Formats: sequence, structure tokens, C-alpha cells
Amino acid sequence: MSFDQPLALLGLIALPLLLALYVTRERRRTRFAARWGTPALLPNLVDRAPGLRRHLPIAILAVALASLVVGVARPRATITEPREEATVLLAIDVSRSMTATDILPSRLAAAQIAASRFVDKVPKKYRIGVVSFATRAQVAVAPTDDRNLVHAAIAALRPGEGTAIGDAVMLSARLGQRERSSDGTVPPTSVLLISDGARDGGQTAPQVAARHAREQHMPVYTILLGTPNGVVRHTLPGGYTEIIRVPPSPTTLQQIAQTSGGQFFTASNDQRLSQVYDQLRSRIGHKRVSRELTDFFAGGAALLMLGGGTLSALWFRRVP
Repeated sequence: MSFDQPLALLGLIALPLLLALYVTRERRRTRFAARWGTPALLPNLVDRAPGLRRHLPIAILAVALASLVVGVARPRATITEPREEATVLLAIDVSRSMTATDILPSRLAAAQIAASRFVDKVPKKYRIGVVSFATRAQVAVAPTDDRNLVHAAIAALRPGEGTAIGDAVMLSARLGQRERSSDGTVPPTSVLLISDGARDGGQTAPQVAARHAREQHMPVYTILLGTPNGVVRHTLPGGYTEIIRVPPSPTTLQQIAQTSGGQFFTASNDQRLSQVYDQLRSRIGHKRVSRELTDFFAGGAALLMLGGGTLSALWFRRVP
């Protein structure tokens, strides 16, 4: 919690002083009453003494005053609330290494399935675009709210060669810059990039693209897909089969996420991949806003004062 007028909190210093004055007054009142009567005979005159109950209205008043002082300081709290509009760019690696079957049915197929489930779960007002990248990055579908087009674009992805990660991030950022909300402003945009390795080709260095995304306030969340046992098979002339090991390489994806202000995730199986998408859906589906709480403290103080005054009037026929 933060305060717009923190110096107003100095008023809280007065509360212990007021309570000290109250305690002193109570002690003097008891001593003064003893001068005019015999305290031992008091039980013969009244059924029962109020005891600690007599101090409750004053305690409530003190809490109310503290609430008022905090309200004057104009407190603020950062809360999370759903976003109404946003743009999400799915950048999916379709390089040859994505055909490895260490994640069933294959890395690419698992990415397609998880991405489609993700699309079904994000709010309907969100616009979603798909970028595929191998030797070069290309737009599979521009940002749209038509979920059928997005699903069709994801299902149509086919493996190629190369891994132009930097080009994919740069292209995604450019697509995001073109988007406009209903009020004409650029909506919050996030890039979800899924790949299994480092850069292999492309015109733009990943770090350059990540810095550009950060300048446009577009965090890139990267998902590393695959296990150390991943292999692909390539048929050579003469009918021979070449087996190529394709373990995931996290360095490039970690750097992109860190530079752009996003976050890096790993997914070693299809279940983990779905969990990552669920986390990302929750993250991009909400925003953190600062909200002033003055009204809550002022309203609470009013209710406490009313309650304390009511108790005092009912119990003792006086107000605190």
C-alpha cells in the first residue's frame, strides 16, 4: 500500500496521547469518587459494574479516528483486474527440429494442440495473431477476433528449415503496433513464442528484436519445448537414414524474455506445455492497477463512529 499524502499519517501520533489522557482521566475520576463515598459499599447500590465494557466505545472511537487519519493520507493499493481488450501474438517455431517425437505426437503437434486450447480460453474480445518461423518468419494470420481463422492457421502449420527467431519477434512486434483499441489507443500486446532452440538464420538478431519489443511495451514470453533425448531422422540419398540429436537450447529464449520484459518457461511434455499456456492466459488476461482507498477508510470510520456512539447511548445513556 502507498499514500499520496504520507505526511498526514503523522496524525496517528495523537492517538496514543488521547488514549493516555483518557486513562489518566479515568484514574482521577475513580479517586475523586472515593472522596465522596465508600467504594466497598458500591455493590449494595448497583447490580453490577460495567467493567471493561465501558471502555469499548472509546476503543471503537480510537479505531475510527485512526481510519480517518489513514483516509486523509489517501491510501492506494495495487489490485489485479481483468483486461477488456488485448492483443496476443503466437509465434510458433516450425523448424525441422520441431518434428522430434520426444514430446508426443511431436513437438510441433503438441505446440499446435496447446495453442488451440489456449485460444479457446482467452477472452472473446482479445485479438489473436499467429506467426510461424523457420528459415524466415511469416504471418499465418493477422490479429483477429475470429477464432475459426486462428484455429485454421494453427492447424495449417508445417515444418520447414532454419530458426529465424529474431525475425519472428520483430514481425510480431510490428503486427502489434498496428493494432488499435476501440478508443484508438494501442491495446496491451504480448508475444508468446514457442521454440526448441537457438537462432539459425534470419535477418534480425534476437537481442535487437527483443529490445524493439521492449520499446513498444510488448513483453515476449518464451517457451522452451523439448527434452535432451530429442532426435530427428533425415533420409539421405541411397536410402540411408541420418539421426540428428536436437536437444533444446534455452540461452536465446532466456535472453529474449529477459530483454523484452517477459518470462521464460520450459515444457518437457505436453501436460507441462498446457500448464504454461494456462499461466500465460492468466497473466495476460489481467492487469495491475493502482486504486485509491480513501472512500473505504472514510466509510469505515463513519460506521465505527456510529457503532461506538450507539453502544455508548444504549449502555450508559451518553456518547463517548
